[in-house]
Amino acid sequence: MKSPYKGISPDKWKDTTLYLVKEHPLKPDEIVNIVLKSWDSIFASSMGSEGFKIGVQIFPKPQIMGFFLHELIPLELAARYPKLWRTEKSPSDKDIVYIPDEKYSIELKTSSNPYHIYGNRSYAKGTTSGKKAKSGYYLAVNFEKFSKEKNHPCVKLIRFGWIDASDWIGQKAATGQQSRLLPEVESLKFLELFSV
Repeated sequence: MKSPYKGISPDKWKDTTLYLVKEHPLKPDEIVNIVLKSWDSIFASSMGSEGFKIGVQIFPKPQIMGFFLHELIPLELAARYPKLWRTEKSPSDKDIVYIPDEKYSIELKTSSNPYHIYGNRSYAKGTTSGKKAKSGYYLAVNFEKFSKEKNHPCVKLIRFGWIDASDWIGQKAATGQQSRLLPEVESLKFLELFSV
């Protein structure tokens, strides 16, 4: 997939990002609504025969909260617009698939870091045959962790934009399993939709 930033200097990246977000079929207000509704539904759900609740008896680690968001956001969108959006079904699918035109499909990244998102090491290696493309639209959601002071953490930041596979930088250590984005990529290739 050709990068929309190809040949564009970093000082013009923000303009390109604004254009990409504007042309996307999912509008910023609805993205925020879906993310916040999905987050709230985690706390509204009950589990087990005794109706245990997250934030009351259960305090999941950030990876579990990220997993819930990763599942609920695509499901919420697919429930609203079943003919337009669906969840991932194959290894080549993005996390949220736009049925009419795959180029608008979205990869979802969540993190308990206040600002940054991360990928696994494979993101820095480009796309492998039969696997999902690493370039494209990304929805980034940053949230608080549970703590003694916070039994109902909140979503801190929601951003949307386009990230290219070449933007991901792998850890240098041979055992490193993470990839990251440069600060200028996060600030210029994402549009901030919500923050607290």
